[in-house]
Amino acid sequence: MTLGNTAFGSLTTPFPSDYAHEWALVDVETSGLVARRDRVLSIAVVTMGPDGERTGEFSTLVNPGCDPGPVHVHGLTRERLSGAPDFEQVAGEVEALLRGRVMVAHNAQFDYGFLDHEFSRAGRSLPVSRRLCTLALNRRLELPTPDLKLGTLAAHYGVPQTKAHDALDDTRVLAGIFGASLREAARIGLALPLVSCPPRQNARFAPSPPKTPCAYRNPGRLAEGGPLVQGMKVAITGETATARTELIARSVAAGLNMVGSVSRHTSVLVTDDAVARSTKARRAASEGVPVIDEATFLRLLGDVRPGTPHQDPVIPAPRAPKRQEPAAPKADKPLAGRRVLILGGPHADAAAARTRLVELGGSAAVNLSRGVTDVLLLAEGDQDRRMARVTELGLPVRDAGWLAGAGTPGAPAPAEAPSHPAALVLPRGGVTDLPDTTQEWHLTANWAPPANGEVDVVAFVLDEEGQVTFDEDFVFYGAPENPGGTVRLLADGPAEQTITIDLAALPPAFHRVAVAAAVDGDMTFGDIGAVEVTAAPGGGDAPLARATLDAATTERTLLLAELYRRGPVWRFRAVGQGHDHGLAELARGYGVDVAG
Repeated sequence: MTLGNTAFGSLTTPFPSDYAHEWALVDVETSGLVARRDRVLSIAVVTMGPDGERTGEFSTLVNPGCDPGPVHVHGLTRERLSGAPDFEQVAGEVEALLRGRVMVAHNAQFDYGFLDHEFSRAGRSLPVSRRLCTLALNRRLELPTPDLKLGTLAAHYGVPQTKAHDALDDTRVLAGIFGASLREAARIGLALPLVSCPPRQNARFAPSPPKTPCAYRNPGRLAEGGPLVQGMKVAITGETATARTELIARSVAAGLNMVGSVSRHTSVLVTDDAVARSTKARRAASEGVPVIDEATFLRLLGDVRPGTPHQDPVIPAPRAPKRQEPAAPKADKPLAGRRVLILGGPHADAAAARTRLVELGGSAAVNLSRGVTDVLLLAEGDQDRRMARVTELGLPVRDAGWLAGAGTPGAPAPAEAPSHPAALVLPRGGVTDLPDTTQEWHLTANWAPPANGEVDVVAFVLDEEGQVTFDEDFVFYGAPENPGGTVRLLADGPAEQTITIDLAALPPAFHRVAVAAAVDGDMTFGDIGAVEVTAAPGGGDAPLARATLDAATTERTLLLAELYRRGPVWRFRAVGQGHDHGLAELARGYGVDVAG
């Protein structure tokens, strides 16, 4: 089938060089959502040149050799797929279309992950060195849309959509959305969120099989001469006469919580190392954790006393989302609804300005986007490279007196108001309840792209004591998914990363998910500047809450936010707590056994 240029929008003017690449737009339909387990059912690829013109198109059904999964979504039955080629038979054609091009998809990490696994099963390597996510790109554009789903963006950009969840039609729609998105990004000078591939998230880092958290609450430390109790946190170090795997298996079967490191919450350390040479033994001594030998542990293991089970939270009736409704500015919130980019000034002055802005009802942007309504200049702010684009866009430019005078009375509303309720703007330490109507949440951090170096976003899945149950509940670039798949890291570009959390699937033993960021090398967060964090329902919906954090100067790690249980309710807290130490030390504080 041929594809008319109208599907790409108006592309008569060439793209600026920063936005002109060879592109391969991709969509896959799959039998499920987990790339390491589920299979591709259909694939479509549309190629575009640097001028935005279509240069090629390919689509095919794929026989996965398994149950096709949610037929009601994609319409691909066993019968329709029975005569289709398997992926290995079409891998060569797909490879030729992808090679040398930037891969583009809506939620690109999803499509990339499935293709990466399918190419691996076919004995090939996925020939993609860079990718771009149109969901991430349009999120950074801050469009006045209720969500960022493909159909919503198609309506916003005027792109016709014929058949949702059809790989070829979705790719044609994606082409139109992508062309319009590129033009909008070029208009405001927004850097494209290109991600290098293979990313830190790839097939060789597939998570290990799910582990079952201990079903019992930690009763505390082992009393001298007392019994073991179900839920006690037990660490082992040094050589053991009993095979370590057997010892752990027997302990878990008895209801004990076997941990890989020692913290103040550890109930007992088992070791025959009398001189305490191991790191665990030294930590136990410093924390006052009881130490017993293997023989004593085996004797106590024969009579473990009943513990207190974790209780599934009582789920109340669904509550509607708590959002700020658009309203006329109040006297004490004269900047309500305004989104302000602050340029220039020493870190302390810029941080104070952003704090004052939030007090006046506004929100602080960290990048120039379509949602920015005003630009505030501090010392030497006029030398910022973005000022030329600010002038071209005709954005109002303010000075420090604008905030000192509590904003301009009667300031006009943005020319194009969002069609959805405004996100709740939280100060550092601010908290809001999450609605029960949504169970998957995306915590996204973004910042101004640094001149050099990288920022990595990480997550810790924690129990009631603020400790990881397994080391694998530390989610980071090298292990981007915890064993249960309930918490995942998405890399959407060099200045934006997202942690997704499936609250419905989190076992009751988990009480908190802490999200942090770390910088590499000699950089500090003073070099990075402000970091914005948003909490949004999964599926591309608009954010429920956002916070801009300025708490860091010399710090190298920054605790950004956390989701935590309060009774039956999950809450979102903007934290903004910085530490001068590196990521390894932060991880150790949460109970992760980090070597070195």
